Amino acid sequence: MSLRTVVFDGVEIPESLLAQEVQNHPGASAAEARAAAGHALAIRALLLNRAHVLRLEPEPERDAQGREETADEALVRAVLDLEVDAAAPTEAECLRVYGADPARFCSPTLHEAAHILIEPADASPEADAAARTRALRIADAVRSGACTFAEMARDHSDCPSGATGGSLGQLQPGDLVPEVESVLYALKPGAVAGEPVRSRFGWHVLKLDRRIEGRKLPFEVVEDRIRLNLEARAWSAAATRYVATLAAEARAHGVALSLTDEGEVREGSATLGDFLGDAAASERLLPWLQAVDGDLAQRVQAAAEAAGERPAEFARTAMADFVADANDERWTNLVSAARDAADPALACLAAVLRSKLVPAKQTFTVIRRVA
Repeated sequence: MSLRTVVFDGVEIPESLLAQEVQNHPGASAAEARAAAGHALAIRALLLNRAHVLRLEPEPERDAQGREETADEALVRAVLDLEVDAAAPTEAECLRVYGADPARFCSPTLHEAAHILIEPADASPEADAAARTRALRIADAVRSGACTFAEMARDHSDCPSGATGGSLGQLQPGDLVPEVESVLYALKPGAVAGEPVRSRFGWHVLKLDRRIEGRKLPFEVVEDRIRLNLEARAWSAAATRYVATLAAEARAHGVALSLTDEGEVREGSATLGDFLGDAAASERLLPWLQAVDGDLAQRVQAAAEAAGERPAEFARTAMADFVADANDERWTNLVSAARDAADPALACLAAVLRSKLVPAKQTFTVIRRVA
């Protein structure tokens, strides 16, 4: 475990591990990216620990590209599959979605079109200009009625479609490169573009033969798609609530889990012996206190600075003094403080530190009574 740690959602995370994870969470600020990374690591730890509690075994699956899950990814998926339950959408809910936005459930507008492609002879500006001039003459010839588009396509097009009169068949948005598509779809049916259009393939003479407007699809055709979308949204919302509950329970506990520098999950908190006997563990004291009792953490830090010590050294000295000087009554009080605590070690340490610290100053308001 790194000397420096921080606590997110009840999970103690080494600063070294957090620094690696930050790279995967770009944010508007360094603080935002750090928080996103911390929460991501904490949620992963909580889910993996839940898999351990449920005694799940990883069964990695492969995605459509053949990539196999890691064992941890398989365990996280298994936990969510087992414990997240979302209600299936009803037919009435599907119908409400269908009626709320009819444009979402229309067939795409189709365009029947043709083109004549003129490729430059080479990559030089002169060859490109010559190809454009040639394409412009072909467009002018077709528009004047001197010859048909199909004839010019068969005789001059550098695209294989020239053999079929330049026909591109029925097209829907996204089938063509944007620069060609934007000009073609702006034409009226039967029109030939007056100016050739440049793409990475060369110069295009374009013709729009026919436009077939999209039509609203029957509910029966799109019902399954709507149902799948609603199921996915409901499951995502349920998973978010489930993860939020895990995090809230961990935060209420103070520090429920710890991550190693390698990202492995360790259940439970450090022991009191760790804080007293292990210098590395004692360096983790302040982040733990900040997660459990922010006010006490601030007071410990202030007292340590006043004594010219680091917080960890201050705490170890306080505990050593207690062990050396405590009588039966103080030991009884310490046992009482730990008895019902979620984290007995921290409860004992907090009790000792509070007794060591100077009580916060009280302020009084003097009110002068007017006769």
